[in-house]
Amino acid sequence: MVPLHRRSGRRRVLAATVGMAMAAAITVLPGAASAVAADGTAAAEGPLLSYVVNTKVDHGTIKSVERAIGKAGGQVVISYEKIGVIVVHSANPGFAAAIREAHGVETAGATRTSAIAPASTTELGAPEKLTAAQVAAATAKAGAGQEPLEPNQWDLRAIKADQAAMVNPGSSKVTVGVIDTGIDDTHPDLAANFSASQSANCVGGVADTTPGAWRPYNPATDYHGTHVAGEIAAARNGIGVAGVAPGVKVAAIKVSEPVTSLFYPESVVCAFVFAADHGISVTNNSYYIDPWLYNCLDDPDQRAIVDAVNRASKYSERKGVLNVASAGNSNNDLDSHALTDASSPDDSTAVTRTVDPHQCFDIPTQLPGVVTVSATGVQNLKSYYSSYGRGVIDVAAPGGDKYQIPDTPGKNGRILSTLPGNTYGYLQGTSMASPHVAGVAALIKSKHPNATPEQIQWILKAEADNPGCPTGLYDPDGNGVQDATCTGPQRVNSFYGFGIVDALDAVTK
Repeated sequence: MVPLHRRSGRRRVLAATVGMAMAAAITVLPGAASAVAADGTAAAEGPLLSYVVNTKVDHGTIKSVERAIGKAGGQVVISYEKIGVIVVHSANPGFAAAIREAHGVETAGATRTSAIAPASTTELGAPEKLTAAQVAAATAKAGAGQEPLEPNQWDLRAIKADQAAMVNPGSSKVTVGVIDTGIDDTHPDLAANFSASQSANCVGGVADTTPGAWRPYNPATDYHGTHVAGEIAAARNGIGVAGVAPGVKVAAIKVSEPVTSLFYPESVVCAFVFAADHGISVTNNSYYIDPWLYNCLDDPDQRAIVDAVNRASKYSERKGVLNVASAGNSNNDLDSHALTDASSPDDSTAVTRTVDPHQCFDIPTQLPGVVTVSATGVQNLKSYYSSYGRGVIDVAAPGGDKYQIPDTPGKNGRILSTLPGNTYGYLQGTSMASPHVAGVAALIKSKHPNATPEQIQWILKAEADNPGCPTGLYDPDGNGVQDATCTGPQRVNSFYGFGIVDALDAVTK
C-alpha cells in the first residue's frame, strides 16, 4: 500500500470550509407552506423552491431553526438531524435571506433557480443500442466460459476484469449503491445481483422504499443507471455482458427528477445518508449536482449546497462507504487558474461565467474523500472529452472513446452494457469510467472485508497502472491541434492520477 496522496489546495480549502460530523434522517413533514413574512403577515409569493438549511448539530438548535423556518414562510420536508441538514420548501422569495439570520443556521440556500426545469443528461449522447438480431447472433457464437457479448467488452480486458473473475468475482456480501436515474432490476443480467432491500427513490430528499420505486421513471430516457449497474455487476450467467465484479450486489438509489432528469442536492443528500444507513460498501456517482456545474463558495446558495452534500458524503464515509465519482465530460483542467461555465444554471436560463476552480467545485466529485475518476479509451489514452487535473484525478478507468477503435467484432470504442427492457447498448463518458472503479473497489472490499474507505482508496492507487503522460501530441480527434496538456511524472499525473485501475491485482494482491 501507499499513503493517501496529498489533495490539491482546492480540496483542502473545501474540507476546511464545510467539513463536519454527519448522520440520519428523522423528521418528515410533507407539503409546502404559503409565503409569510417574519411578522406573520402575507408576503409576496414566488415559485415554490427547495432549500437546504444547514445548522449546528444538536437537537435543540435544530428544533429552534425549524420554528424559524415556519416563521420565514418555509415548511420542513425532512430533517437529517445528526448532520444538521434540513430540506425545506418555500414560495417566499426572501426565505433564504431571512433564515440565514436565524440563530444556529450556518449556511442556507436554494437548491434550484426555477420550479420548472428543462431536460438534462449526464452522458455524451443517447445509447447506440444493439438490435435483437445482433444479440442473438453473438449468443450463437459465444465460446465456453464467455458471456455472449463479452468479445465487444474491450474495457474488461483493459483492466484485467475478465481474469479477475476467474480468481474472485466478488462477494455477495458487498453492495455497490448506484446513485443515478434508477435501475431496471428485471433485466436478466442484473436480477440475480440486485438488492431490493438496499434500494430507494430519494427524489425530493425523502427515501421511498416502496417496491419498484427505484426503477427509471421513463426507461426510454432514464437508461443511465441501468447501464452503470451492468458495468459494475452484470452477472456471468451466459446472458449478454459481464460486469467488473459479477459476484457483488448492486442497489439503486434514484435521484433524478421525473421529466427533467436533473439531480438536485436534496436528493443526493438523501442518497448518501440512505447508503450509509443500509450497509452499502461503495457508491457510484456518475453525475454532477444540478443546477450548477461548479458551485462557488462566494455565492450563499451554492455554498449551502456544497455544505449540505459534503456533510452527507462525510457521514457515509464514517459509516464505511467509499464514494466514487466521475470527473466530468468537459475536457476541463480542474487544476487550472480559470474555467468558463456556460451551462449554469441548467434549470432556467444559463449565464456564461468565469469561475475560479480553487473556490468553485464540481460536486460530488471534488468533495474531500471522494475518488475522482478520469476516462480512457482502448489505447489507454485519456478520452478526448474527459476532464483532468493534477491533484484532482485519483485514478482512471475505461470510459470509452469514439476515436480509439478496438479490434472487437463491433469495432466500437464506447462501453457496452445493459439498458432497460432487456436490451444492451454503447455509451461513452466519465460516467462509464467511474463504475469500473466502483467495481474494482467492490472487489477489494470483497477480498479485504474489514478495509476502511480510506484503505480501499490506498489500494486502488497502489495497484493502478500508469501509462504516463503522452510523449507526443495529444490529439485524439486527429486535427493536428493539442487538445489537452498532461502534467506530472508517470507515477502521478493530471491525466490518470495514480493510473488505470487493475481488477486482477485487486483480487490477487
